[in-house]
This record gives sequence, structure tokens and C-alpha cells, in this order.
Amino acid sequence: MDSLLLLTLGLMPAFVIIGGLHDLVTMKITNWISVALVVLFFPVALMSGLGFTGVGVHLGVGLLALLVGMGMFALNWIGGGDAKLIAASCLWLGWSGSALFLLWTAVAGGLFCLLLILARQHLQFLTPKAPGWVARLLEPKGHITYGVAIALGALLAFPEADLMSRFLILN
Repeated sequence: MDSLLLLTLGLMPAFVIIGGLHDLVTMKITNWISVALVVLFFPVALMSGLGFTGVGVHLGVGLLALLVGMGMFALNWIGGGDAKLIAASCLWLGWSGSALFLLWTAVAGGLFCLLLILARQHLQFLTPKAPGWVARLLEPKGHITYGVAIALGALLAFPEADLMSRFLILN
């Protein structure tokens, strides 16, 4: 049971990495990634002994994140896929990990934006020979993908999440 729980806990980091890489290359986070995270949360929560109240708290945090993300999407600050991936990540991270997740995501997003601004100023000579997704990232006034920052934030916050704490207590 312990190895099965550990394997299923590893699904969240795997899916946020997939989402971040997919966003980097295509500038889109497909719905199946966020849907898979939401669906997979419930068996993992049951296996870790989270309980009805704990699942409710996680659902509340995920729903709050979705509502805030929808507002940010409406203001054109982030994309719809970003909002859904943030909400799905907060569902997994719960109350204990979400604040740290948002902090790490903001830091990673700021650093990534700074890196992209510098790359757009100094690496334009690479654009003609670069793969399409790199050329798209280097467009001077192009969009900035945020999935990478979300993935980094989730990975850095995951060790503090309630699900991980429960796993460590069980072992």
C-alpha cells in the first residue's frame, strides 16, 4: 500500500510538469491535464486517509483558486489553462501547501518573465534558426507562458502539502 500511495502521489508532480512543458511549447495547457489532476485527487486522498473534512477543505481551496483564476482570466492576466492548472494544483496542495505554491509561482513567474525579456532583447539572432516554439517565445511583444511558473511553484510547494505530510506520517 505504501508504494502504491507513493506512486499515486507522484502523479501530481508528473502532471504539472507535463502542463508546464506543454504550455512552454504550445502556449496552451490542455483541459485533460487539469481534469486528470482533479479526478486523480480523490483516490489519492482516500488512500492517504484524508477524510471527509480534509477532502472538503481541499475542494474549497481548489474552488476558491478557480474563482480567483477565472477573475484573472477575465482581466486577461492569465490564460484559461493557467487558471485551471492553478485550481487543480491547489486542490492537491490544500490549505497547507497553496499559500507556498502561490508564492513560489509568483517568484518563478517573475524570474521567467525577466529571463524572457532579456532573451527577447539579446537573442533575436536565434529566431530564424530556432524551432517554432522558441521563435514564438522570443517574439518581442509575444505572450508569456505561465505554465512553467505554475509547475515550478507546485513542485516546490508539494513537499509541504497535507497529502505528503500524511504519507510521511504513515511511514
